[in-house]
Amino acid sequence: MVKLTGKALARAIREYIIITVGLFTYAFAWVAVILPADIVGGGVSGAAVLIYHATGGEAGGIPLAVSILVLNGILLVIASFIIGFRFSTKTIYGVVVLSFAMGFLQQLIPADLLGLAQDKLLSGILGGALSGIGISVCFSQGGSTGGTDIIAMIINKYRSVSYGRVLMTCDFIVIGLSYFIGNGISTVIYSYVLVAVAGYTVDTIVAGNKQSSQLFIISKHYDRIAERIVGDAHRGVTLLDGQGWYSKQPMKIVLVVCRKNETSTIFRIIKDCDPDAFITVGSVMGVYGLGFDQLKTPRKAK
Repeated sequence: MVKLTGKALARAIREYIIITVGLFTYAFAWVAVILPADIVGGGVSGAAVLIYHATGGEAGGIPLAVSILVLNGILLVIASFIIGFRFSTKTIYGVVVLSFAMGFLQQLIPADLLGLAQDKLLSGILGGALSGIGISVCFSQGGSTGGTDIIAMIINKYRSVSYGRVLMTCDFIVIGLSYFIGNGISTVIYSYVLVAVAGYTVDTIVAGNKQSSQLFIISKHYDRIAERIVGDAHRGVTLLDGQGWYSKQPMKIVLVVCRKNETSTIFRIIKDCDPDAFITVGSVMGVYGLGFDQLKTPRKAK
């Protein structure tokens, strides 16, 4: 039996609190922004909106909470087998709390609270941004809002595909199919704007913490800089041989690859060792290996 320490318990409580904030942010986006503008959206939440309008809407349609809770059932079972029990626990929590948040906010928030019901474009942009923030907050703690979010997590177990791209692909399909059950072309277009903004927001927030930088540092004090980077920033260093074309003098070039949010620490190290050091910084699309992302490739058929 695993002993749960106080530190582990505090970390778990913190994770669930953050997930709850993300779920309520996501629910607010749908109830206060997306639903009043009659935008469909994608995934399970989009399907719940379709059911709501198809069964009467404000005149007595099936609440979003009920549809979301029912439609997520099968996906939860699949996720529990593929992703694992720990993720499945947070997913169950996410679906239950999201259903509660949808039902609670739908009863609490008055219709067209923000006065954006007639502006479908602005509603799509704002609703997409808020829902994307909610999804990102959940993902950051290993949680999920259910629906296509679960599909994204499953795919990312085997392939290095961004969450936003998976969500956008699934949502585009759902919205495209919604055209054939009575939605006008304008609603479909605004719904595409919604999922595009949501997908971009998810990629910006979730992938933003994984973006990497590549630094080339030229300095006479390369040895001190390299030692400090390894010891203080805990990043590997590679020394390259170079030669100044004008001076014809040999030199050492320090090559460092780090997370983008670690560059400020390395800048401080360089300034302490040599304020006159020559530095170039570039963004890299992907870094794989120890200390970075794991390289994932499709499995070959036997």
